[in-house]
Amino acid sequence: MRTFAAKEKDIVEGKVTDIYFERTMEVLRALGLDEMRVRMEVHSYGLPHGYQWAVFAGLEEALRLLEGRQLDVYAMPEGTLFKEVEPVMVVEGPYKEMAIYETALLGVLRHSSSIATRAARIRLAAGDKTLFFFGLRSVHPALAPVLDRCAYMGGVDSVSGVISKEYFGLEPMGTMPHALVLAVGDNEAAWKAFDEVVPQNVPRIMLVDTLEDERTEALKAARLLGKKLTGVRLDTPGSRRGNFKRIIEEVRWNLRINGYNHVKIFVSGGIDEDDVVELRDVADGFGVGTSIAFPPSVDLSMDIVEKLQNGTWVKFTKRGKWPGAKQVYRCQGLDDHIVLLDEPSPREGCRPLLRRYMQNGKIVEPLPSLTEIRNYVLSQLSSLLLT
Repeated sequence: MRTFAAKEKDIVEGKVTDIYFERTMEVLRALGLDEMRVRMEVHSYGLPHGYQWAVFAGLEEALRLLEGRQLDVYAMPEGTLFKEVEPVMVVEGPYKEMAIYETALLGVLRHSSSIATRAARIRLAAGDKTLFFFGLRSVHPALAPVLDRCAYMGGVDSVSGVISKEYFGLEPMGTMPHALVLAVGDNEAAWKAFDEVVPQNVPRIMLVDTLEDERTEALKAARLLGKKLTGVRLDTPGSRRGNFKRIIEEVRWNLRINGYNHVKIFVSGGIDEDDVVELRDVADGFGVGTSIAFPPSVDLSMDIVEKLQNGTWVKFTKRGKWPGAKQVYRCQGLDDHIVLLDEPSPREGCRPLLRRYMQNGKIVEPLPSLTEIRNYVLSQLSSLLLT
């Protein structure tokens, strides 16, 4: 075995599960209850501190995981903003068809939603500034496509992963690493070689903090490349950062007074949501990595909320949860109302968020492209700014 990543075949076959689900099925089979029909609900019972909403992500993978089984699935469209306590998915069918998949299903939805939510929050904080995702080095490489997909869905402008072009058609974007400057041994020689070798359609954004002061290197890069220079990137380490905002302002001033006002300034290096808020007035763009790749967890859980007994759905669940499968009606903005799945809207002009995506194991609702999901997220973020 070259890596310890679970194979897709193992996930689909239900091998990536917790042992107590296998033991549960052994007990239910012994009791003759394994065919029991239930409704299980995936819902949020805890958003990270300070969060008022999260982005529902991972639906397409979740549907592929359950495809072909005797299940009906109702869910919010991927990319929908949701709030605490709200259901995002209802799975209906024989419990044996879903039991061993709870672990993988929640893993897909929780992780994907956490990444997309963090990206969306940083997108909102950054406003119209350029936002790159550079977080692949923070996680196991098997997760690279998941991270790029969810970060892009959440609103970043581009991702750096090469494999994401193959998976999603996303053109990878990036600047240059310190390794290039260090390998060449001289910053100007490295910039010159980059300009001569790399295709001209790639923006010339030069890293300017490797060997000398940022102000010095930025001006050197501008004098070397002139109008060809799109921007400079400051990846200043924390040990030398001091007041990062003042450093950026100093670099911009020095470029401007020397006639290089066209040069944009991008910043990276441990940038989080608070940094974006602090620096968005002085920087033209941000490279964000770990903050999106390792986000606060959006807490999603999955519980039986109804079971079919003698032809009647009995609303039944554990303490602390709301019995009954539910629907969410969205009125204006994020004005949501939770009712039972088969109840009408409590108000006129509201729309149901949970749709039937799967019927008896077959996907029956068209799945949008990644770009369409991203646009949906951005439209909701724009609505938040107007409320």
